[in-house]
Amino acid sequence: MNTCTITRNLEIVAGTKADYKSLARYHYREHQLGPYCAIYALKGRFRTSTRFETVGVIVYATPTAGAQMRDAATGGVLRGLDKCTRLKLINKNIRTIRRVIIEPRFRSLGLAARLVSDTMPLMNVPFIEALAVMGQVNPFFEKAGMTRLDPSVSPDCARLIAAFGAVGVDEQDLIDPDVVQQKLDKLLTAEHAENAEKRKIKNNLCGLCGLRGEYEFIEHEMSRFLQSFGRRRLMPPGLDRTKFILSKLTDRPVYYFWQNQNLKLRF
Repeated sequence: MNTCTITRNLEIVAGTKADYKSLARYHYREHQLGPYCAIYALKGRFRTSTRFETVGVIVYATPTAGAQMRDAATGGVLRGLDKCTRLKLINKNIRTIRRVIIEPRFRSLGLAARLVSDTMPLMNVPFIEALAVMGQVNPFFEKAGMTRLDPSVSPDCARLIAAFGAVGVDEQDLIDPDVVQQKLDKLLTAEHAENAEKRKIKNNLCGLCGLRGEYEFIEHEMSRFLQSFGRRRLMPPGLDRTKFILSKLTDRPVYYFWQNQNLKLRF
């Protein structure tokens, strides 16, 4: 059966939690669905089966109270409101895409984008939003017609990224904990007495680097960064700690939104 035949044989229907559970194992957060307000399933009948199979599912939920880029996406209509009014307005006008799952055999066919684009109007609200950690890798939300807003970097993250750069760990290295750890280990074992004078850090944020060894400097900055992560601040140096730190530096979900031009804001 060719690709065109497969996609023609699929239809989007109102789904159930059973449809979600049938595909949940293919999502990295399978056990954390939480409350939801709508599920749609992508189903089809194939030669290998006499029944309809669920090959994709999308889950919509009411939005959380806070989202960093929601005000920008909605044109500032939520700014300046008291908490109660703001929450009521959010619940009336916005739905969040909580999950989009495609069964592995049917991926790379554009079905995720189809699920999103065909179901957003069915929610009957002016705004749809989504957060995607993998938005950089698989931008199917954009293909579905959503607008992308990249997250801003927090001051603490920006400071540590700059500190890594100051000791030779480039930003592109931060996606690979093994590479970062190897560079940190080299800093620890090498002598830096002469290099410390030659490589004065021009960035005011990292000015301490010129006054102490580079490893001591980056160790200080990593320890400072960890202070807001409870018991994690006590993690000893090593690959596990490096993995955790990098997960917090690079795991910044991309925000997507879509506006239904046929619907006005409900007050």
